[in-house]
Amino acid sequence: MSRLQDDFYDAINGEWEKTAIIPDDKPRTGGFSDLADEIEDLMLETTDQWLAGENVPEDSILQNFVKFHKQVANFDARESAGVKPVEPLITEYQKLSSFEEFAARIAEYEMAGKPNLLPFGVSPDFMDAKNNVLWAYAPHTILPDTTYYADDNEKGKELLATWRKCEENLLAKFDFTPDEIKDMLDKIIELDDQVAKYVLSSEESSKYVELYHPYDWADFTKLVPELPLDTIFTEILGTLPDKVIVPEERFWTEFAAEYYSEKNWPLLKALLVESAATSYTSYLTEDIRILAGAYGRALSGTPQAMDQKKAAFYLAQGPFNQALGLWYAGEKFSPEAKADVEAKVATMIDVYKERLLANDWLKPETRDKAITKLNVITPHIGYPEKLPETYVKKVIDDSLSLIENAQNLAKISIAHTWSKWNKAVDRSEWHMPAHMVNAYYDPQQNQIVFPAAILQAPFYSLEQSSSANYGGIGAVIAHEISHAFDTNGASFDENGSLNNWWTDEDYAAFKERTDKVVAQFDGIPFAGSKVNGQLTVSENVADLGGLAAALEAAKKEADFSAKDYFTNFATIWRMKAREEYLQLLVNVDVHAPGKLRTNVQVPNFDDFHETFGVQKGDAMWREPSERVIIW
Repeated sequence: MSRLQDDFYDAINGEWEKTAIIPDDKPRTGGFSDLADEIEDLMLETTDQWLAGENVPEDSILQNFVKFHKQVANFDARESAGVKPVEPLITEYQKLSSFEEFAARIAEYEMAGKPNLLPFGVSPDFMDAKNNVLWAYAPHTILPDTTYYADDNEKGKELLATWRKCEENLLAKFDFTPDEIKDMLDKIIELDDQVAKYVLSSEESSKYVELYHPYDWADFTKLVPELPLDTIFTEILGTLPDKVIVPEERFWTEFAAEYYSEKNWPLLKALLVESAATSYTSYLTEDIRILAGAYGRALSGTPQAMDQKKAAFYLAQGPFNQALGLWYAGEKFSPEAKADVEAKVATMIDVYKERLLANDWLKPETRDKAITKLNVITPHIGYPEKLPETYVKKVIDDSLSLIENAQNLAKISIAHTWSKWNKAVDRSEWHMPAHMVNAYYDPQQNQIVFPAAILQAPFYSLEQSSSANYGGIGAVIAHEISHAFDTNGASFDENGSLNNWWTDEDYAAFKERTDKVVAQFDGIPFAGSKVNGQLTVSENVADLGGLAAALEAAKKEADFSAKDYFTNFATIWRMKAREEYLQLLVNVDVHAPGKLRTNVQVPNFDDFHETFGVQKGDAMWREPSERVIIW
């Protein structure tokens, strides 16, 4: 086992890693995953009872979930139906004769949840975060990131060949001839290669402030003369929008006119027919479900598909996940734990305020604006106060087929999403359910959200020492607060709007410090690749701020133990993962690998060196002049 002074992460987690077993249907285990697996077991056990008619909740929304789950879990009916449920959809797209004919139906297809090649959505306006506006995105690529398309990227070529083979196996289950499949995939790959030249990379997408490109609607429509956007959005929204925000500007200004054109129709039609065939693979036969997931498993190195019963639960849960989250919170999240965590959040905000007041590199006016933003951060703990309004509409009709009910559920969600356009942002709506092991900061609502699922050991437990809790959930809470002041959050004001509240001198001082964080991570070899310090900088700045603030809060407790604090921080990031999954994360994830979130961050703290006797010559040693603290 490694010495603490040479590899802190391994010294804490090495023995665990030797015996940890990655489930055959998962790409990883450890930390977050262990909790998620425990919750998965609970939900499967509970919903099995519900399917059997035992202990079914009186809540009408959950009763509709059970009805939908029963249809999803009726595997005999699914095998009997085969591919018949999607044959009409495939035929509908095969009969399309021109781009013009397709374009005339785009709005209809969008509202029905059918393939439509319309990469638009509704989100808050960066300049006025209280209101929702129209955003224009770009098509997705087959490979996980544009960097995979570089001529010298052998992994990209290998993955594209894997994707093609997976598609050949899957499409053979439908009524396509081998020649039709070959022609379809040739055209889709040709189109994908074109798109990859223009869409944003993961690194580019991670820089929020550079994504804001507002266009007057009339000017935007001129970029795609053959796409009848006025007609499409009059039908979807009931009127024409006055503007659209274009984060994927390069795609729209340099390629969209060619993409959305009669000339490009053969390639677009191939993609649409393939999409029609694969839209409902999760609802069809077991063989098709497993084949449909083969490429995803290849990306992550996962050897085995999720078993039938588990897959059915997750599929049925999708439209009802917030309701299931409320059930979970009611069962597993005590009022005492909620009150305790709320107190911890308040403490962390107070500590952050103290640290800002003591800040020695910001001018008073910038520091005061940071405190103003901090003062109005809204914490949400455990579970949302209400479900989205769509949930009462999600009524399952037993007389309809599984696919028909799934389509109706999709229509409800799609209509709800578009109904938000040009309306005030609903700040009560959560972006994840209460039984998800995660947390987030929303820069446009200046909110921090901690679902009940993460509020348990090793992150948090009334049985752990206060320092261990601060090294776990405390650091996570302070991490989310720190996102308000990371390289993205720093560009948004207390209302969540894009607004430069910094003096030029202060922002230069901030960037000097964040550049050091970039340098600490950039180029570190990991999983056969190298960490991208620019891609991961926002999360790394948040980790650093979280560690600093939570450490200070921990020190206020009578039983403070730096050993417990740093040890639990290393524990929450433990992860054993498949090599392919690690390679994927290094290339596309805005988070650094868990091992580096520990080993690169903790040497920034004098307390770490002093507590564990780290000295010059030890691998974990960092010269005092090179230690970085920002918040």
